[in-house]
Amino acid sequence: MDEIRSAYLQACHVRIPCSRHVLVMGILNVTPDSFSDGGHFLDPQRALAHVERMVSEGADLVDIGAESTRPGSQAIDEQEEIRRLKPVMEAIGKRATVPLSIDTRKAGVAERAIDWGAVIINDISALEHDSRMGGVVARTKAGLVLMHMRGTPQTMQQHCQYDNVVEDVRDYLGSRMDHAEEIGIAREHMLIDPGIGFAKNEQQNLSLLKGLGSLQQLGRPVLIGVSNKSFIGTVTGQPVAQRIMGTAAAVAAAVLGGARIIRVHDVGSIREVVRMSEAIAQT
Repeated sequence: MDEIRSAYLQACHVRIPCSRHVLVMGILNVTPDSFSDGGHFLDPQRALAHVERMVSEGADLVDIGAESTRPGSQAIDEQEEIRRLKPVMEAIGKRATVPLSIDTRKAGVAERAIDWGAVIINDISALEHDSRMGGVVARTKAGLVLMHMRGTPQTMQQHCQYDNVVEDVRDYLGSRMDHAEEIGIAREHMLIDPGIGFAKNEQQNLSLLKGLGSLQQLGRPVLIGVSNKSFIGTVTGQPVAQRIMGTAAAVAAAVLGGARIIRVHDVGSIREVVRMSEAIAQT
């Protein structure tokens, strides 16, 4: 635990400490079809205003995505993803007062995003989707989020068979960290994400939250995203727009389990949950 809390993420020219407190990563989706906020922030000025609002509410980082990866979502090509991102990143990139992350599996998108001011690449495929991605990260020295998923967003819920979900996810992430290091990405540039909701059913998501401490064996800070996800709806019976309380409980469990970065839609409310959970964890 002490080793993890003393860690930092090196992301291009930015060193992001993960030891002072648990970080909150606000989500900005510039997509027409994301499950929680699709279509709300396609206008660059509206997107900029939302980023500024999240930062004012306490976001330490902002993660921007232009392709929905919810279960069953349809893939878009690289040029369409760049087309969606370009006006938003041109409006936000140079004005951002916190580090920006780009949620993409595509090397060409990552390269453009870094040119626009992003310093972290959040790759849900852990470098498996695009063979060029590792080279982009190594060359630019961006931060890298390696996430566990099986299949693709279109097929992932058909791949929920595990011997032991916690051990299987841990072993996979360890192997992807080794691969990243072999191609020139230093470990201080890496974060790991167990991929809650990606190729996992309700019980497996709950097991990962309960067993999150196991990932600390990998020696890198854990990022986790549970915000408004379907397993919360399954447990609580609530639709997407009314999952804030379930999200809060899952976030508290993640913080108590050792997560160091929490990725959320509702920054203001969840930041209080993070701070309270962290205070309990440190007692």
